[in-house]
Amino acid sequence: MNKYNLSNGLRVVVEYIPTVRSVSFGIWVKTGSRHETKDNNGISHFIEHMLFKGTADRSAKDIADLFDGIGGNVNAFTSKEYTCYFAKVLDQHLPIAVDALADMFFHSQLDEGELAKEKNVILEEISMYEDTPDDKVHDEASRAAFGDHPLAYSILGLEERLSAMNADTLRAYINERYTIENVVISVAGNIEEAAILELLEKHFGGFSRHNAPIVPDAPTFQGNSIFYKKKTEQNHICLSFPGCSNKDAKLYAMILLNNALGGGMSSRLFQEIREKRGLAYSVYSYHMGYADSGLFTIYAGTAPKQTKEVLELTMEQLGELSVKGLSEEELFRGKEQLKGSLILSLESTSSRMNRIGKNELMLGRHYTLDELLARIDNVTMEDIQEVTRRILSQPFAVAMVGNSDKDASGLRRDQFVSRSV
Repeated sequence: MNKYNLSNGLRVVVEYIPTVRSVSFGIWVKTGSRHETKDNNGISHFIEHMLFKGTADRSAKDIADLFDGIGGNVNAFTSKEYTCYFAKVLDQHLPIAVDALADMFFHSQLDEGELAKEKNVILEEISMYEDTPDDKVHDEASRAAFGDHPLAYSILGLEERLSAMNADTLRAYINERYTIENVVISVAGNIEEAAILELLEKHFGGFSRHNAPIVPDAPTFQGNSIFYKKKTEQNHICLSFPGCSNKDAKLYAMILLNNALGGGMSSRLFQEIREKRGLAYSVYSYHMGYADSGLFTIYAGTAPKQTKEVLELTMEQLGELSVKGLSEEELFRGKEQLKGSLILSLESTSSRMNRIGKNELMLGRHYTLDELLARIDNVTMEDIQEVTRRILSQPFAVAMVGNSDKDASGLRRDQFVSRSV
């Protein structure tokens, strides 16, 4: 992987992969829902949609036809901390993809008619999300953990906020956040680096929008309880705990702890709740690392009559973890699993483009594969104990979507605070 700067200072990261015939190209922008306010919540995601709705030279259909015509893929996504516009094409078609994405990035018209239509599309997306309780509960979990902090904001936004946005609102936000300091271009695949730099200089060298970087405030873990009443067949429950930031030295210890507790089919929660007792189809845990914080969450969806037992079993597993920690076998197996998934994830140009783009944007540095494998291997049982103490150091947060919170409201959220290993 090599890093360059265009003549205007724009950062470019490139990884040459000679054994493939594809290239993945991404434009990364450090803006997401955590950079928004209550008044403009959802604007990052709205802009992402609008950049596909036509430029001065291309309609939305022209953009779709162009990529279909070369057998390529073009898409985008918005997260809490960044937005990415990307394409994957045959190596010979990279100039076409770069030209089209640069046109979208710089010359989208934000036409009021298209804006009104796309606003309705996003409102339908929000409605679909609201009708999916096993998705909805994770947003509620963020609110229970982070309160009113922007990291708890919905990426999709709120209907009343979106309704008030217009083209001028979007342009003002683009001018504020879509700046050279907040943008990274990443390219991975069968490329000649001198040629790609010349191509990028042609299309992005004139980019001149600057703005002083703003470091958002870090959240404080709240440990609240939220119940969202909804008529459902299942209760959907999340228990959330303080996690690690993406720069934390203990990040891989946290990931290994997660894998052992609920990160796969051999994990404790999956085996106890689904395999041994058949009480849930979906039960798992996950860790989300952010620039300055993290969140470790356990999720389960189960019938109302089984909710109490599922919660009791979850508490039992957390209690055992707090007293005994992990076994040596679990730690060894977790390391091998994590190393395998890491290596396998690097077998496509898309995943490599994502990796180098996100690392440059959010970390400002890159680990080699050997360095990453060494970080995993170097995790000790003492590291696991430290992150266990961290997640159990204060009352956990609870979020639930369902008919009644009778069982969840009875949880003692502070019961592990003084018992961790």
